[in-house]
Amino acid sequence: MTKIFLTFSFFGFTASLLLASIFFLLSVSYKQNKNNVYTTRPHSVAFAALPSLENKIEDKIFEEGARVEIVRQFFERYNSPLEPHAATVIEAADLYDLDFRLIPAIAMQESNLCKRSPPNSHNCWGFGIYGDKVTRFSNFEEAIHTVTKTLALKYKADGLITPYEIMKRYTPQSQGSWAEAVEFFMDKLQ
Repeated sequence: MTKIFLTFSFFGFTASLLLASIFFLLSVSYKQNKNNVYTTRPHSVAFAALPSLENKIEDKIFEEGARVEIVRQFFERYNSPLEPHAATVIEAADLYDLDFRLIPAIAMQESNLCKRSPPNSHNCWGFGIYGDKVTRFSNFEEAIHTVTKTLALKYKADGLITPYEIMKRYTPQSQGSWAEAVEFFMDKLQ
């Protein structure tokens, strides 16, 4: 009998305490004191922990550094003379709002990352090479920026974004093989 009494007493006391707590919290939450500390407004926020701009900048730096390292390792894996210019690839891609993987992938398809490019041309992209005509650049930085800018202004601006779309103008005679290879190498750069 004592156990039954204690059980009912416990549940009765618990229910009473719960109701009293709810009533107290409701009364406190709607009560206004002189300093407006407890004031509640329907659509106001007393405190919001928003991320600082420093975190965004650090994330951008980390992301940029990771992309540079991905490109650098890709160039290193294939012993490319472009390895020291990985940061230039990212810089140009960001400047002209292009996928950073496109420039290394085209260089791989066109010249095996500069291993089969015309001597002293710094042209790893088959850019402006038609038969005996060879477009030459004074250095790799100039070549990277020129090729990236051209892809942005004369391809992307015309809606040619994917390797298959770019191929129609860049190397139309390839019948899809060029685009397949460029996509393959872009996938390796993820």
